[in-house]
Amino acid sequence: MNHNLEQTQLLDYNHSTIQSLIRRYNRSDNIQASEVLHDGYGQCNTKGILFMALLRALGIPCRIHGFTIHKQLQKGAMKGSYYHLSPKEIIHSWIEVLYNDRWLNIEGFILDLPYLTKLQQKFKQCTGSFCGYGVATDDFQNPAIFWNENDTYVQKEGILQDFGTFDNPDQFFSLHPQKLNPIKRMIFSHVVRRLMNRNVRRIRRG
Repeated sequence: MNHNLEQTQLLDYNHSTIQSLIRRYNRSDNIQASEVLHDGYGQCNTKGILFMALLRALGIPCRIHGFTIHKQLQKGAMKGSYYHLSPKEIIHSWIEVLYNDRWLNIEGFILDLPYLTKLQQKFKQCTGSFCGYGVATDDFQNPAIFWNENDTYVQKEGILQDFGTFDNPDQFFSLHPQKLNPIKRMIFSHVVRRLMNRNVRRIRRG
């Protein structure tokens, strides 16, 4: 089980900022946990890295499960020309946590509650399945995002390919990077992520 508790280059849980957070309580996918915390924002993959680092720092075994999701899931959060620039399939992941001798799928942490609440108000007529704005669920008004010794999900219904589980995100992202050429990678790194976060802030404010 030690490999589910190891520190890696991405899971740098001994970094002072991670340790400080524990004591008190995305330009790309492969960002160190300490940098995600410093940035103050992220997406499924970068938030997952930070989550894993925090879990392992506390001695809780965890691993990463990799997928692709359809780009339709991002429509609304990602708009205009940069939505059309994105690949049809986007690398996605959730975290699996060993709890009471079983692995739980934890995906519900990806979207913050103020953002999701504003979406539910914006599309209050939708009471069933919903796909867009970073959400893919079959119960939009009551998605399984709250942990109660159970699996949690908020994007599961958008999954296309399943790559299985990996001991750490370093392994996963080295084998399955986002399918972007160097020019698109630079655009997404320096422009698109900022535009997306600006749009998310606007939606969160209502």
